[in-house]
Amino acid sequence: MVKEITLRKAGGSIAATLPKEMADRLHLEAGDRALVVETENGVLLTPYDPKVEKQLSTARRLAKKYQNALRELAK
Repeated sequence: MVKEITLRKAGGSIAATLPKEMADRLHLEAGDRALVVETENGVLLTPYDPKVEKQLSTARRLAKKYQNALRELAK
């Protein structure tokens, strides 16, 4: 399903509001946590999972630690 949304200013951040029918179908409610992941195709919004968050945190830490080696491998 593709829906157009409008981004709004919320304090110092930008907020996106999901259409009700989409939130209902995905079983999302106000106060639920979600992860936003930047991908080469755009932004992925996925339900929050502490295990995934820990894995992403580890990946970010390792990518920073080995950034020079990763840069060389990318050539």
